[in-house]
Amino acid sequence: MSIRIGLTLDCADAVRAAEFWKLALGYEDNPPPAPYTSIQEWLTALGEPDTSPQDGAWLRDPAGIGPSLSILRVPEPKVAKNRLHIDIRVPAGDSPGEHWAVVTAKVAELTSAGARTLREDPEHHVVMADPEGNEFCVC
Repeated sequence: MSIRIGLTLDCADAVRAAEFWKLALGYEDNPPPAPYTSIQEWLTALGEPDTSPQDGAWLRDPAGIGPSLSILRVPEPKVAKNRLHIDIRVPAGDSPGEHWAVVTAKVAELTSAGARTLREDPEHHVVMADPEGNEFCVC
């Protein structure tokens, strides 16, 4: 059996963050674990009956390759730089120029979804912040 990892992002707006990361990573909502038929039923069984869909989201890679992503609403604001960030690795293309075109297209897509560019290393990667201010790279 291999070990798998999951990542958790704290945020102020779990719904917005989940929609952003589904777009960014091509992820989808993770269904509740068996035998539960809904996330709410699962949360109630965990002793969290007052949890609403605005409090969290659980995402997965549809191909089952990437780590799961839990997005949880927290009351405190973000005050420091992330100690961990996500690298979005786009397809390489046949040449460096083609790869950079794919990178810049993904950057444009994510900018339209509320991300902002922090800095760019031309022909290599772009450091961005998601709508919650969490840094990530497109490379």
